[in-house]
Amino acid sequence: MKKLVLLCLALLWAGCSNVQNDAQAFLDAYTAKLLELYKVRSEAEWKLNTYIVEGDTLTSAAAQQAKEAYGEFTGSKENIEKARGFLAQKEKLTPLQVRQLEKVLYAAADNPQTIPDLVKERIKAETAQTETLFGFDFKIGEKSVAAGDIDGILKDETNLQKRLQAWEASKEVGRALKPGLTKLQELRNKTVQALGYSDYFAYQVSDYGMSTEEMMDLNRRLVDEVRPLYRELHTFARYELAKKYGVKDVPEMLPAHWLPNRWGQDWNSMVSVKGIDLDGVLKEKSAEWLVQQGENFYKSMGFQPLPQTFWEKSSLYPAPPDAGYKKNNHASAWHMDLQNDVRCLMSVAANADWYETVHHELGHIYYFISYTNPDVPPVLREGANRAYHEAVGSLLGLAAMQKPFLAHLNLIPAGAQTDEMQALLKEALNYIVFIPWSAGVMTEFEYELYAKNLPADQYNQKWWELARKYQGIVPPAERGEEYCDAASKTHINDDAAQYYDYALSMVQLFQLHNYIAAQILKQDSRATNYYGNAEVGEFLKKLMEKGATEDWRKVLKETTGEELNAKAMLNYFAPLMEHLKEMNRGRKYTL
Repeated sequence: MKKLVLLCLALLWAGCSNVQNDAQAFLDAYTAKLLELYKVRSEAEWKLNTYIVEGDTLTSAAAQQAKEAYGEFTGSKENIEKARGFLAQKEKLTPLQVRQLEKVLYAAADNPQTIPDLVKERIKAETAQTETLFGFDFKIGEKSVAAGDIDGILKDETNLQKRLQAWEASKEVGRALKPGLTKLQELRNKTVQALGYSDYFAYQVSDYGMSTEEMMDLNRRLVDEVRPLYRELHTFARYELAKKYGVKDVPEMLPAHWLPNRWGQDWNSMVSVKGIDLDGVLKEKSAEWLVQQGENFYKSMGFQPLPQTFWEKSSLYPAPPDAGYKKNNHASAWHMDLQNDVRCLMSVAANADWYETVHHELGHIYYFISYTNPDVPPVLREGANRAYHEAVGSLLGLAAMQKPFLAHLNLIPAGAQTDEMQALLKEALNYIVFIPWSAGVMTEFEYELYAKNLPADQYNQKWWELARKYQGIVPPAERGEEYCDAASKTHINDDAAQYYDYALSMVQLFQLHNYIAAQILKQDSRATNYYGNAEVGEFLKKLMEKGATEDWRKVLKETTGEELNAKAMLNYFAPLMEHLKEMNRGRKYTL
């Protein structure tokens, strides 16, 4: 009897071993081809973003061809069938193999070659939408203006008529994009439905190992958690902006064109903090100094110097005026080949915004470098979830802006006197204000768009219904369905159904920062200095080096001891709550 049991166990193990060997052979072959095509696609997209020449159709054609080749491979019938076959025997596979195979299927659902014509149609539609978005000619009156000019007016102008003209000009792009969004709504849903997903929103959410209901519940809980503080900020903003614009009757809801941001997602420029003139100090530095100083920060925590190829291949500074080409000025970090080619696309200038952005983008770069190791297969070389990358980048951006850090670098005097409550208010008008926008308006709209098949003749109605509910913001006048104000936000078009990534990352960064401040630095979370602390570096490496090899919830719990919640964020801003209540005494609350 004993021999029979041992024989059965041996046969069972041999069966598992054979399945594991076969699965690994498939994964090895898949990875080799993936790396080849991923690099070609990255290079094509890099050129598309760094070398923009009017009338050049070859570059966009090459990018589309590379994207199609990548999609044809990742979505091939053979890869789908083999991955499904191995996952049907997942009990015989290693956990690492299972995670890789699940990623293979997830990638396939974006471009399933079981429906090749539909996939090509979608790629063509997305390319056309991007060209419309970035090629749009913004105009105030008859004069063409850059999007940055509109942002400048909304940030500084006090004449409400001029603000209204700028705001309305910023939304015209949505009118041009509405037909394309309507088409993409259908194509994106149909593409992923071919592999069994109910809709495109559910597909994107599945990358978190969550259902749509779980993701929506999480985002709604985060909105509820910050609601009391947001209510105070909303009341403060209504009264302060009415005073600024000379309006006697304070409106119950914030008119969208009153705010210093096209979507009302960041109000921090409403407040200035005396005692810190980072722009003034940094204008004496060079753009090159900012990037080198960013690298020095990471090196001070024990990270290795950036590879030489980073400096040789990145596009770090604005294109010269006489260059004969333009470039995408939106900052981004690129893992070109899922191996050692890491680059940044930036247009660094010597000012405070770019100082923070450099630290943020290099956070992404060091995340790439950390999980590019033998324990993380290339298929799993990404954050524990999509929000982790943003959380780490934003965390290091926040750390680089705190007073003790700035004083350590001699960017402000060691004893610089500032209004700490005013500084906290400025931060809250960024971080807290962002949650109802990201976890509320954007997430709820895309949920309605894809999961509920929102009709095209209700896009604008739903958009402003959500803005009023979550942000307490209303349009300056009625906006009919000839407009599509949602589509004026880039992500609706080219990063669809993923905006909750930013909401979750914002909450997570405060959890990570709170842990570092309390458990490692033993410092007030509002006044820290990470510079030169190797223990902080080790903490970050431990978080980043796993890539996507483990469930993100497990990683967060092991790292901070907590599940995702807004408690650390609210604790950070706790002193501000009582201050705002005092400021708002006698004012009417409308949320």
